[in-house]
Amino acid sequence: MSEIGMKEHAIKQISIFLENKPGRLARLAKAIIDSGVNILALNIAEAGDFGIVRMLVDKPRIAYEELQKKGFTVSSTDVLGIKIKNEPGELYKISKALGDANINIDYAYAYSSNSEAYLILRVSNLNESILNIQKIGLELMDSSVFE
Repeated sequence: MSEIGMKEHAIKQISIFLENKPGRLARLAKAIIDSGVNILALNIAEAGDFGIVRMLVDKPRIAYEELQKKGFTVSSTDVLGIKIKNEPGELYKISKALGDANINIDYAYAYSSNSEAYLILRVSNLNESILNIQKIGLELMDSSVFE
């Protein structure tokens, strides 16, 4: 698979660093509303006085630019979205394929849309992960869904 083919499966996730204090998430949510962006998936990890808010949004470039303009510390990261069934063994199948290929899963969270569910992964090697997930017959999200 070409580098271009790999890029179609690299989903842009935005990450925002926030103080872990009342009202900070509301300020972020208001900024997202004001930018006309829709949040599709959300994960918050706290680390003492600060937290990291990770989001999949329908317009990642716009969200990134607008949040920067409003003074947020924001970054963009490529992640994978893997279509999963709601049945036992799906996480095992994915984590075994990646582990056997010596690929680390840095973090994961879920995203669902209508009747479909996806596992979102940040991995140590995106291209190799794409190849290994395709080898086991699972479907990857297409980045064209976002923006």
